[in-house]
Amino acid sequence: MRRRIVNILFMLLALGVLSLDAHAGKTLREISRVKGQGASVVQGLGLVVGLDGTGDSSDELAMARPLAETLKNMGNPIAVDELGKGKSVALVMVSCRIPREGAKTDDVFDVEISVLNSAKSLEGGRLLTTPLIGPRRDPVVYAFAEGSMTVPDPDLPTTARVARGAQMVRDINTTPSIGGSFDLIIDQSFSGWGAAAAISAEINQQYLLTASSMENQVARTVDARTIRVIVPVTEREEPAAFFGDIMQTDITSALRKLPAQVRCDTSTGIIIITGDVQVSPTVITHKDLTISTTVAAPLGQGGEATSEFAAIYAVDDEVDTSRLQDLITAFDQLDIPPIEQINILKMLRETGMLHAKLIIDGRE
Repeated sequence: MRRRIVNILFMLLALGVLSLDAHAGKTLREISRVKGQGASVVQGLGLVVGLDGTGDSSDELAMARPLAETLKNMGNPIAVDELGKGKSVALVMVSCRIPREGAKTDDVFDVEISVLNSAKSLEGGRLLTTPLIGPRRDPVVYAFAEGSMTVPDPDLPTTARVARGAQMVRDINTTPSIGGSFDLIIDQSFSGWGAAAAISAEINQQYLLTASSMENQVARTVDARTIRVIVPVTEREEPAAFFGDIMQTDITSALRKLPAQVRCDTSTGIIIITGDVQVSPTVITHKDLTISTTVAAPLGQGGEATSEFAAIYAVDDEVDTSRLQDLITAFDQLDIPPIEQINILKMLRETGMLHAKLIIDGRE
């Protein structure tokens, strides 16, 4: 273990010397979408069973009727007035959000569940198989949802979640066909004339490669959030390949033109840093490691962990700040899971050590 700590110390010192790019590896795909492309929602009415006296009353016909129908379909017909009073079942709304990239048959997604009637809690329940249809009375079934539920917030027990509970049975295509041109819409938090112009320049430079070819630019800025990309004639036989290359454009320089902020997506584990985000002198204790902006030491020489994820301490306020990306790079080298990295970022914000706006799942 001691040898591993020495290597970590060397790595962290090297980060400070080499001054690694604060936005390396960030691509256009992470902060933009094609115009016309967007997320969609499929939903349906379902039944949750197995509740311990916290479900709907059986005299609520809105729940009793579908329950009786479900039992009938299972070969056990029971009249509505014969249902017991155990309050073990609840009628719920089941929703599944399909990402803007769309979905293919057999893809799985999380589902959110909300009580519709008098049920007090969904804790310990299980969602029966529920067909999910599109909006606006679209009768087509796109997915089926079922599974054991968890209640993320104990203070709100009437909403629950089934991780990977919906399985697609039909494709949902959200990306428009690529013809002679297409518009890219930059996510609102990354918008701005400077950033849009810089992204256009990056697309042109990385696709055309040489300055002599810049007369035939493929991208131009339309407004603070829109970039129009012209598909070259030579690429129109395989526009999908051209589109894939464009969406892999490195947007390092463009992100530097944005205010300092950190955006995290807990579902994907993606962390995007814009601007020059700084961190005050800090020591982070994570499991068997103690990491600072300058040193790393075995647990016991630098402090004791006080939470599952990390304990954070202020060091010398007169020491210069360090870049957050250096710390994130160290986390990646140490194989610290992204969700734990996000929890550490929360603690950095709460202690005033993070000098940037922190946005998690679209919320500050």
